[in-house]
Amino acid sequence: MAELKYISGFGNECASEDPRCPGSLPKGQNNPQVCPYNLYAEQLSGSAFTCPRNTNKRSWLYRILPSVSHKPFESIDQGHVTHNWDEVGPDPNQLRWKPFEIPKASEKKVDFVSGLYTLCGAGDIKSNNGLAVHIFLCNSSMENRCFYNSDGDFLIVPQKGKLLIYTEFGKMSLQPNEICVIQRGMRFSVDVFEETRGYILEVYGVHFELPDLGPIGANGLANPRDFLIPVAWYEDRRVPGGYTVINKYQGKLFACKQDVSPFNVVAWHGNYTPYKYNLENFMVINAVAFDHADPSIFTVLTAKSLRPGVAIADFVIFPPRWGVADKTFRPPYYHRNCMSEFMGLIKGHYEAKQGGFLPGGGSLHSAMTPHGPDADCFEKASKAKLEPERIADGTMAFMFESSLSLAVTKWGLKTCSCLDDNYYKCWEPLRSHFTPNSRSPTEPK
Repeated sequence: MAELKYISGFGNECASEDPRCPGSLPKGQNNPQVCPYNLYAEQLSGSAFTCPRNTNKRSWLYRILPSVSHKPFESIDQGHVTHNWDEVGPDPNQLRWKPFEIPKASEKKVDFVSGLYTLCGAGDIKSNNGLAVHIFLCNSSMENRCFYNSDGDFLIVPQKGKLLIYTEFGKMSLQPNEICVIQRGMRFSVDVFEETRGYILEVYGVHFELPDLGPIGANGLANPRDFLIPVAWYEDRRVPGGYTVINKYQGKLFACKQDVSPFNVVAWHGNYTPYKYNLENFMVINAVAFDHADPSIFTVLTAKSLRPGVAIADFVIFPPRWGVADKTFRPPYYHRNCMSEFMGLIKGHYEAKQGGFLPGGGSLHSAMTPHGPDADCFEKASKAKLEPERIADGTMAFMFESSLSLAVTKWGLKTCSCLDDNYYKCWEPLRSHFTPNSRSPTEPK
């Protein structure tokens, strides 16, 4: 496959047309009486029409047939997608999952949609407030099927396997250590090339933004120019009665049939688009004297709540970097947090949990549940010689952090059979180092 092209920039007002149809974008207006190439004009709105200009999101699509051309939607099997946060009782314990098992292609074909599993979440879809964490486990491409989400945005984090994502705006290639965001209402289909696994953060009612930088200044963290938007690409393909459009609406799945591919957009313009980002481009900020800066300095994207400084969800990463802090316990400190913290591992070994926290697995530390380094990490870091050192080379851990209290689904607690019942034991070897007769701590040699 030829290397795909992209437009650069986060949230930009962009315009693109398939080079096979030059001049397919109307000039000087959005909705001419007759569009170039006799296309249909269709607007996709990601915000209310009357939102302030800086939060107003919409794109105009010029397509061979409008998306309304389909048979009625009918309810289909939910699989393991849910928004029922009361199906099992709450559990405040520290939770850790072993790598989620991918179905074998030789046993059963599972594509991206049929391989969606809701792990945890909170809030209410109908009132557009909340989030969900899903796992995707698949081994086959979506054939004559696409998906769109009426409930919220999908932030997709592949962990194993390459994805080729077809969207109404064009194609995106996605590999582990890259992420993409498919915003609310955008139709997409996923091709895979092997047994594939990853994580999804879904947010209701808001969109992801770049975090404000405050005293950091104008540059740093995820730079806007490193976000990539697909360029227009269309297929004029008929599938008489055989193309399935799957919709997630109010947490339920529905499907309809149509005669053509939905990826028939010849040109588009606007600021409401899918986009991707390579995590290697993150410009890391860190403490260079002593102590820790808060992990918020590792925020890639945020979905804000109505409370200033408080997020419905943050997407945070822990990339390779230098550790140089003097007189400091360098791994993450012991912590109780008013936020909920779901962590996943794309590759490598997370510094505070070298053992049971594995790529393709996860952990959840709920609001005010204590967590921190395991006993072995604490002992080693307390005695380490504090020289400049590389941290997390070959590793990429991430966190979905939320101000909401997350409920775990029945699949997450029971059905998946991946919950690590021995997680709590990693802290049992912690012992008292209290020296009541000596105030001075023992200095590392």
